[in-house]
Amino acid sequence: MARFGRNKITDIAQQQRERFQPDRRSLLALGTGAVLAATGLRRAQAQDYPTRPVQVLVPFAGGSASDVITRILLNRMATSLGQAFVVDNRPGAGGNIGTAAAAHAAPDGYTLLMSTSGPLAANKSLYKELPYDPLKDLAPIGLFATLPNVVVINSRLPPKSLHELIDYAKAHPRELNYGTVGVGSSQHLAAAYFEQLTGTEITHVPYRNIAAYTPDFIAGQVPLGFQLLPNVIGLIRSGDARPLAVASDKRMTALPDVPTAGEAGLPNYESAAWLALLAPASTGKAVIDKLYAAMVEAVNDPKVRALFVEQGAEPLVLDPQALKDFMSAETTKWAGIIKKIGIEPM
Repeated sequence: MARFGRNKITDIAQQQRERFQPDRRSLLALGTGAVLAATGLRRAQAQDYPTRPVQVLVPFAGGSASDVITRILLNRMATSLGQAFVVDNRPGAGGNIGTAAAAHAAPDGYTLLMSTSGPLAANKSLYKELPYDPLKDLAPIGLFATLPNVVVINSRLPPKSLHELIDYAKAHPRELNYGTVGVGSSQHLAAAYFEQLTGTEITHVPYRNIAAYTPDFIAGQVPLGFQLLPNVIGLIRSGDARPLAVASDKRMTALPDVPTAGEAGLPNYESAAWLALLAPASTGKAVIDKLYAAMVEAVNDPKVRALFVEQGAEPLVLDPQALKDFMSAETTKWAGIIKKIGIEPM
């Protein structure tokens, strides 16, 4: 076996390194080629997307207002993109369970989220800890509808206007029961905000879902509501509920004869749920853009808009950046209101 001195071994090792180590230009070309190839692959995937059904987590029960309106939107988006959008209802913890599941899903465009003002803004102040950060763990796709809260009362009770309701509540402190689908829900916050603005005292009765609340409203046991219109539109049409005002700065298309709270004598009383489509953070921009375009096409479809209005929703579009800014502003707004009305974090 040949024997080599230290210098010879060093020389051979250097030769081997030089032989197998590409120069800087080769490395740069190789790196650039890899980046271009990866970029091209992502673009190709985005162009083909979606190639299979897309799962959309809805953090509320089936048949809820947000669930019904979301399905109307997704059915139209499925037609546009050529793949089914399958709703997976994951209710619980004020919408936190389903929202967290989506936030931690793979960012491949095949698990999306439809969530609302609660999980995306108010819950930040209603819960001591959230298993997700709405502004960091989710990529906004777009806002597609709003649902202003409507002040309704059992038709057998005397008040026929918002002013008369306020007087009645002051004359009967804590005697008027109002129902919601839970602590921290849009209905609960709307009612608590109403109390704070009017100096009234009304009693909160939380229910697991709207189906459990409706019979008690009709029977007069819980005769007051600050409900989303889809939850009570049947009661209004049947004459069981009398709408007194809309908590919005403009009248609702579905209730043209019902005044806004400002028109009814309670300025600045605005409270609404809003519905938005999101994806897990790090989802590719090309996929987000494709979904946003399909969402806009769906909302602009006259048939979809008519169905939204029929269900008590107001069609409204915000793009991804506008939605992110809106979520941040709503988080700040409700944090101030929740602190002012004294709701303790859960």
